[in-house]
Amino acid sequence: MADPVVASHLSLVLKAPPTISSPSHSLPQQHSKPMASSLNSAASLRLFASSSSSSSSAAARLSLRSTSLSFSSSLKSLAFSPLSRHKRGSAVSMSSTGVFSSVASPKCAASDPDQLKSAREDIKELLKSKFCHPILVRLGWHDAGTYNKNIEEWPRRGGANGSLRFEVELKHAANAGLVNALNLIQHIKDKYSGVTYADLFQLASATAIEEAGGPKIPMKYGRVDVSGPNECPEEGRLPAAGPPSPADHLREVFYRMGLNDKEIVALSGAHTLGRSRPERSGWGKPETKYTKDGPGAPGGQSWTVQWLKFDNSYFKDIKAKRDEDLLVLPTDAVLFEDPSFKVYAEKYAEDQETFFKDYAEAHAKLSNLGAKFNPPEGIVLDDGPR
Repeated sequence: MADPVVASHLSLVLKAPPTISSPSHSLPQQHSKPMASSLNSAASLRLFASSSSSSSSAAARLSLRSTSLSFSSSLKSLAFSPLSRHKRGSAVSMSSTGVFSSVASPKCAASDPDQLKSAREDIKELLKSKFCHPILVRLGWHDAGTYNKNIEEWPRRGGANGSLRFEVELKHAANAGLVNALNLIQHIKDKYSGVTYADLFQLASATAIEEAGGPKIPMKYGRVDVSGPNECPEEGRLPAAGPPSPADHLREVFYRMGLNDKEIVALSGAHTLGRSRPERSGWGKPETKYTKDGPGAPGGQSWTVQWLKFDNSYFKDIKAKRDEDLLVLPTDAVLFEDPSFKVYAEKYAEDQETFFKDYAEAHAKLSNLGAKFNPPEGIVLDDGPR
């Protein structure tokens, strides 16, 4: 577990862009510069398989493989997953070098419900082994949190459209370290090509909340991916951790998304998960008694004692102000200082059931911001009550 859940309810002020290493072998790119994967699990070349017949698909694969081998002597092997023949899926594949592609799923590519369910099970297993709940929450929030309600045109309005997979957006200061989250789930994307990145990011975020003991999020799927890095939002749409006027800043950013004071405070409660690392955000201690032994990579400063358990401890601990080893950012403290915010913060500190109800509604709303759905009404996974 290496990253905090987003500070200021979506992100911390992150001082430096994520480190980009130079792969030992790289494939030619026709779009933006490739993003190196620190975990060697990324896509490096876009390959389409549009034929519907098995014989033509096989011929297309052989032709593409032959062409690719002659085109780059550094490419040792190339093969399609059987799932790559789904027209609705991503056209991204992965090379042995672990380099992300700057190309994307076709537009209007809805996700396959069965693959979504299977991907969710794989995410659960990932959470059990990597303790990566906070960074997956942050990944989903940062993809959705660029939404501007004043812009009608998709994808210029931002929001949950999978644009965060591109290097140009990953390099935004507020997204420092999120390449690690992308690396963690890239193998799931490769396995389930019928799931868009936009859906996968939100599926991972909601699943992380639920698996940490939080409420069931009323999610829907079918988000369409943007087609290229030129459709990424400009930098500066995500909130800061320590602005001069925290309450005004939070309202400016979240009102732009169409969220209200109750939703701002409820979403802030996700800070019950995760840690802040000063080398990435400029905030927090290098380690505390609660983080020095992990789980996951040790270090950082958490908002709560049990920082992998989703509950209402965040509000209780801010109100108590008893533990110097627990992080309180200016945008956290203001929840008990601003008269309107304080009404909800006090309520959530006393009533976890109300917090869970309001949080689930706010999280679902955030996850849909700016998204274009195919089908338009979205896809609800029929998996029964939790």
